[in-house]
Amino acid sequence: MANHFPMVNWANGAGIYEVNIRQYTPEGTFQAFAKHLPRLQQMGVRILWFMPITPISHEKRLGVLGSYYACSTYTDINPEFGTIADFQHVVQQAQALGMKVIIDWVANHTGWDHEWTKAHPDWYIKDAHGGFTEQNGWTDVIDLDYTNAAMRKAMIAAMQFWIKTAHIDGFRCDMAHLVPLDFWVEARRQCDAVKPLFWLAETENVAYHDAFDVSYAWEWMHQTEAYAKGNAPLSALYNVLHHYTQYPPNSFKLFFTANHDENSWNGTEYEKYGGAALPLAVHSFLWKGFPLIYSGQENPNKKRLSFFNKDLIEWQPAPALASFYSTLSKLRQSPIVMEGDTFILPVDGNNIMAFIRHWQNEVLLVLLNLSGEPRQKLVVQHALLNGAFTNVFSGITHTLTAPASFELQAFEYLVYHKQG
Repeated sequence: MANHFPMVNWANGAGIYEVNIRQYTPEGTFQAFAKHLPRLQQMGVRILWFMPITPISHEKRLGVLGSYYACSTYTDINPEFGTIADFQHVVQQAQALGMKVIIDWVANHTGWDHEWTKAHPDWYIKDAHGGFTEQNGWTDVIDLDYTNAAMRKAMIAAMQFWIKTAHIDGFRCDMAHLVPLDFWVEARRQCDAVKPLFWLAETENVAYHDAFDVSYAWEWMHQTEAYAKGNAPLSALYNVLHHYTQYPPNSFKLFFTANHDENSWNGTEYEKYGGAALPLAVHSFLWKGFPLIYSGQENPNKKRLSFFNKDLIEWQPAPALASFYSTLSKLRQSPIVMEGDTFILPVDGNNIMAFIRHWQNEVLLVLLNLSGEPRQKLVVQHALLNGAFTNVFSGITHTLTAPASFELQAFEYLVYHKQG
């Protein structure tokens, strides 16, 4: 089992930033969001993932504004955000700044008054009475029927519409595992024929790497939360990471401490992880894979954002964690993160995650105190710990010789970089 499609070169070393247009600015439009593009570029963002941009169904709508994931057509823009021309312009602006744009694609279901419900009702799964079927208790959406070849063809054509019309660079595919894998393989083949794209799947089904470059690290998310709440040992985290090493070559995981679902339904990263939120963010950037930043995490955002109604991110004049994310993003520009070897370092105690990344003559030493225990002393031993290492956050250079001794305060994270 392996990805039959090569990942686009520009994705190597990139981080992903999830854009929630509705909550980003008072206006909630593409035009208003575009003013933030230079700031995001300076923060090191390379891929912008826009949550669904399509119009939202009115029938059975949840809340005042409804869910982005209940669309009424696949080939138009939610008027709440602006026009197709507005979207084209923000894509052009982002790309001119060296960023790429991927859009959220909801292929499993539509809203109740989607245009296909009238024109092609046979494209939907029906219940015993001939009615549309709800998906997984989501009352505002209904299931599409992937045994219907005409529907599949129309879905791929709709995806190609955005590649041709807005020149997007890829897709984040919602609940990808609810759609047959053979559809995604064909969709990628036909869409990549228009333009080579980046493909991110909301799934942890390893088979889906036949079509996708990156899949969600849900297991990691659940185990890190269990650890932070005292319900799992540190060894459980290492077990998950070992499991991910068994994935096919050129298959990557998406690591995150927040996203739209987690923030709205399960809590902010500070509710879930407490003080471990930032050390875990460091891990997400420096372990092999892709890191995700959700809108407002750089602020930081400590409130749950409403999913169906306007609920503005309360931006600070200067987001306090912008430098934190910028520093981590710069480190990812080296091949060391995506191509380097990883060495887990055994340390005394049950709260310290310690590892080395190594590529050619370059070395990263990462020490993470995932607990509130202060003054955690540790000694790390490895032949690569020899020479001048710079603390990437303070800029101070130290000469390290193994065995090297450290003391970490509560939830402290230390990253030392030896240039090649």
